[in-house]
Amino acid sequence: MIRHALILAAGRGERMRPLTDHTPKPLLRVRGQRLIEWHLQALAAAGVREVVVNTAWLEEQFEPALGDGARWGVRLHWSREGRDHGGALETAGGIAKALPLLGEAFWVVSGDVFLPGFNFDPTPAQAVIDGAHLAHLWMVPNAPHHPRGDFNLREDGLLGSDADGPRLTWASVGLFHHAMFEHVPVGQRLPLRPLLESAIAQRRLGGSRWGGAWTDVGTTERLASLQAG
Repeated sequence: MIRHALILAAGRGERMRPLTDHTPKPLLRVRGQRLIEWHLQALAAAGVREVVVNTAWLEEQFEPALGDGARWGVRLHWSREGRDHGGALETAGGIAKALPLLGEAFWVVSGDVFLPGFNFDPTPAQAVIDGAHLAHLWMVPNAPHHPRGDFNLREDGLLGSDADGPRLTWASVGLFHHAMFEHVPVGQRLPLRPLLESAIAQRRLGGSRWGGAWTDVGTTERLASLQAG
């Protein structure tokens, strides 16, 4: 059982304006509740008890909206990038800042993806728990707005970055080992992709295919489509 998770919630959400001018994207509502609440429910059901939320844009809204996490059976912690660093640190930088609040292996999920039915089962990622792999990512078919995808999923369960092979898109959910981020200085702005490429080169990046519903809620049109469904 994995007891720690990080929900990425620091982004500005430029493509969701004007909605995100006044509300952080993870606090927007989809089918009756906030996007981030779908994750909190699923994480709690999977046995996660310590959830870190990293924040930057309009970060003062999160704690009043979510409280201490008790209503979902978790304890919420805050990694405030806006207050401490003047803005979002990107994905790897945000994870590195939150690392002291996380366990040896921990979930990471973006606060602006909608994936109802995902049960945060770490079984396929046992190699991360054992320390053999640095991360395990769940992959989905490429959406029209991201036709080239991100990585190849090989027969041996490892991910690759072969530009000529068939690719899938990272669903923005994965299990990570703390060793992947130990060398990243706290406060450094750093995207995740270079660390993933390094893990690929080491043959330490695993992957699984997620066949359930998934939406990257990146535009107002996609949000409206979800609401209509």
